[in-house]
Amino acid sequence: MTKVTLLNLKGEKIEDIKLNEEIFGIEPNNKVLYDAVILSRASMRQGTHKTKTRAEVSGGGRKPWRQKGTGHARQGSIRSVQWRGGGIAFGPVPRDYSKKMNRKERRLALKSAVVSKLQDFVVVDSLAITTPKTKEMVNILTDLKLNDVNTLIIVKELDENTILASRNISNVLLIEASEINVLDLVAANKVLVTKDALEAIEEVLK
Repeated sequence: MTKVTLLNLKGEKIEDIKLNEEIFGIEPNNKVLYDAVILSRASMRQGTHKTKTRAEVSGGGRKPWRQKGTGHARQGSIRSVQWRGGGIAFGPVPRDYSKKMNRKERRLALKSAVVSKLQDFVVVDSLAITTPKTKEMVNILTDLKLNDVNTLIIVKELDENTILASRNISNVLLIEASEINVLDLVAANKVLVTKDALEAIEEVLK
């Protein structure tokens, strides 16, 4: 039976929570998970890179010197690829990097990411930030021993105090449970999740 420990914001144990075996008890599919990470990273690329070929650079309308008798190698244009200021051979051109993955694979990849990170989950009963101050969030992370690691914080719903208290901490990323994704899970060292956010994730992945 899969369980996680529920803590309060001081890092003290409250109880053990039983998790749905159909979701959290599966064997992670590393191949699908890898494909999902590649897809996510590829979708972040703009693909607007461009270099000019010898046909697109300006100048070079005539031969720089006659074909024979000069002692130089024969040249047809000063915009050939071997010339400074010439075109680029086989350079990058605009392209679409996006990849496709069907819905079942996406769901399996997300389940696999959650299960593979389950040992790094820190589940708290709530994340009530009373003031929009970074210091309060830092104190919470320190009590939970998360102040020196890349931490993904997942809450059911964002509130202004939590956003303002966490946005200046470089090793913290705050998202809603509805925004959970493979790339953020894989990139995090620890995942701080509230009890209601964990229930929301469980409901989505059923």
